[in-house]
Amino acid sequence: MKILLATLHAKYSHASLALPCLAAYCRDIPETEIAIREWTVNEPREHTLRLIMAEKADLVAFSCYIWNIETTLQIVSDIKKISPHTRIVLGGPEVSFGIFDLMHDNTAIDFVIKGEGEETFKRLSETLLSNEDALLQSALSEIDNLFFRDGGDTISGPLSIKNLALDSLPSPFQAGLVDTAKPLIYYETSRGCPFSCAFCLSATEGTVRSFGIERIKKDLLNLMNSDIAQIKLVDRTFNYDAGRANAIWAFILEHNRSSHFHFEIAADLLTDSNLKLLSRVPENTFRFEIGIQSSSSATLEEVGRTADLSRIFANVHRLRTETRIELHLDLVAGLPGEDYAGFLNSLHAVSGMKPDMLQIEPLKVLKGAPMRAIANREGYAFSESPPYTILRNPWLSYDDICLIETIGRLLDLFNKHGRFRAAFRILERYDTFSGILDRMARQVGNDNLSSLSRLRVFELFARLCEPLLPEADAPLLFDALFFDYCSSEMPLMGKLPAFVSHLQDHCSWPGRKELPEGMNILTDSRVKAFRFTFRHDYRQELEENGPFPLTFVYMSTEGHGLRIEAISG
Repeated sequence: MKILLATLHAKYSHASLALPCLAAYCRDIPETEIAIREWTVNEPREHTLRLIMAEKADLVAFSCYIWNIETTLQIVSDIKKISPHTRIVLGGPEVSFGIFDLMHDNTAIDFVIKGEGEETFKRLSETLLSNEDALLQSALSEIDNLFFRDGGDTISGPLSIKNLALDSLPSPFQAGLVDTAKPLIYYETSRGCPFSCAFCLSATEGTVRSFGIERIKKDLLNLMNSDIAQIKLVDRTFNYDAGRANAIWAFILEHNRSSHFHFEIAADLLTDSNLKLLSRVPENTFRFEIGIQSSSSATLEEVGRTADLSRIFANVHRLRTETRIELHLDLVAGLPGEDYAGFLNSLHAVSGMKPDMLQIEPLKVLKGAPMRAIANREGYAFSESPPYTILRNPWLSYDDICLIETIGRLLDLFNKHGRFRAAFRILERYDTFSGILDRMARQVGNDNLSSLSRLRVFELFARLCEPLLPEADAPLLFDALFFDYCSSEMPLMGKLPAFVSHLQDHCSWPGRKELPEGMNILTDSRVKAFRFTFRHDYRQELEENGPFPLTFVYMSTEGHGLRIEAISG
């Protein structure tokens, strides 16, 4: 029997973790060939279908999420029309709820696995391999958390919340089943979450389970020795156990060569011992994603989010001042009791912690999450199609939601293209960070903010922020904005941003021989430079009055990316 494990990513920058875990657990099934294939939702569906059919698999299993379910269902329908005898099984968070309706509406699906899939999928595969048709239904009915067809009906085996002992799962990394050629690798050290937030599916998963520490160390050493560029740990709350977190962080610091690690943590669970260890982390090595969600304790309480906000804010401040860890802070808009003014208050509070990135996500009312019951009780309107985004609630109108989405998109653009630190320091003399973004978003209206180049993003920023301060101060703002631009990309002769295009004659592009002596320039670097005299030295938090002539040096080296230095003179 040939089994094809497949999924459709949102983008092709990372390798699947779920499929190699399934393959590793099923690798000892006799007379079975297992193939893993990964595509994206952006590829032509007809091409993906052709590649699937070329595998000539007896059983095709898809890992399903909110970003791929609609395309997956279309492909599944086509597979069944081409090859009626090919069996189709779906698993993953997006098909673990509403299964009877899913199978009623999509007759091409033969099986659905609810929840954690390794044991159920292995038993299903063994059953299909070893049972004659006459005995098959009886054997299937004994498999926990498996939904299947019985004539025109959908039935299930026993529904169980029993979870596997994680160390019983063979490592897909040690088995060589993960595509480590990808620039981003997902890794898990635990499953489950200590919190029960109503908006998250982890609220339904029960207690936290960890792999054994020796298994974790062996996997991480394998990845670090392979020089994986980005390792993203998918643990819902990595530091649920402070001692365990320290043991893993210390191991990484001892053995890491060049990998960058992403962790999702709860800031209020950090201990003094954690923070002392984290102060040793080198720059560009760790990134922490911290879900603040709201600065309102009452709102967090409504959704079962157990959080000590004062401790969160204090520990984020310590991470900012005592470590070199990159900080990403998250807000969720649309939670109970938080209106638009409340959202701006949360944005103001979180932006005051000066994160490296601030991400805003309108609430998704996920299937199976307790938030669905709250939404129905409180009169929420949300999309019936994935990703089930909120449309309005008693506290936010649809127009409010649109403004929040625009603010989130502006933040994404600004973070991606340089963060605009100097320009925001000027703007915040006149308004708060949240007030600035609110006023910017109202000017955007229905403009399309997708597929903008860095130059166009800076010109958009200039257009949106110019009305926010007195006309006489616009030249100072544009001066700071131009500093931000030069700090992220070299201005090209004849192609300066529109807001400084009239200053072309004040710019120069010195050659390599004109650069100051003693600069640390690798011999194989491509070097370019740009010189301009600014009103202030924006390299400092408190700008000194100028004029300040600065030379920006842009050094590009294969394997090291672009490095930019600003030098006085």
